[in-house]
Amino acid sequence: MFDMTKIDIAFSDLFFDPVTQTFPLEHVHLFEKITHKWARIIPNWTGEIAIIGALVSFLWPRLKAEKHTKFIAFLEKIRVAPVLRFATKHRRDFLYVVFAFSICTGVIHYLKSHTSVYCPIETTQYGGKIEHKEWYENFDLLKEAGDGRCWPGGHASGGFTMLALYFVARRYRWRYSKALMYGSLGLGFVYGTTRVLQGWHYMSHTFWSGIFVWLACLLTALAFYGRARLEQPVLKKHEGTQLGAQAESVN
Repeated sequence: MFDMTKIDIAFSDLFFDPVTQTFPLEHVHLFEKITHKWARIIPNWTGEIAIIGALVSFLWPRLKAEKHTKFIAFLEKIRVAPVLRFATKHRRDFLYVVFAFSICTGVIHYLKSHTSVYCPIETTQYGGKIEHKEWYENFDLLKEAGDGRCWPGGHASGGFTMLALYFVARRYRWRYSKALMYGSLGLGFVYGTTRVLQGWHYMSHTFWSGIFVWLACLLTALAFYGRARLEQPVLKKHEGTQLGAQAESVN
């Protein structure tokens, strides 16, 4: 709908000043810092924590009780042992997030280079020098299509990659998993829309980014967890309480 109509241009026109031939918000440094630079902290830190967790998860199994008694006691004393056990228990989840983030990034970078779409601010429509073209007009499956790197939205994809956490929540049937999904979608749309306001993307770039990231996270989750696990209904509050009580009685 966006690609075959003028909706993108109509929306971007709302934030373009034809007199100065600029997008005013592009030059507001505080807006740029908050929405583009600081916003990266959330997905960046999530990815870094996942990498650290995946690496740390291999440490605890290497500590043998009969050989490292004193060292294990020291780790228990400084409360590092519970962290190591947690990482080991959730190794698959940490690895899933690492792979999902990597695959999402790879897919977005592939599409950017093989479609060579220029950002609105770079096109003649908004004072630039490049003719506006849609992604399907330039798409090349096997080689780079050109120097454009605007489709789909890269900044939006950073927010959408948080959808990986939703699939982890689905694995454990967490009752707040849908809230996590809506929050991740909202984050991606906020990230993408702020770049639209600055003239660095069309609105459709955000939607396309969300579609590709969702599919990448979903297919990776199916490979890591299996369809049966992800299809289980989320736990209700009373079910979670009962399972917790059963676990305590077993322990």
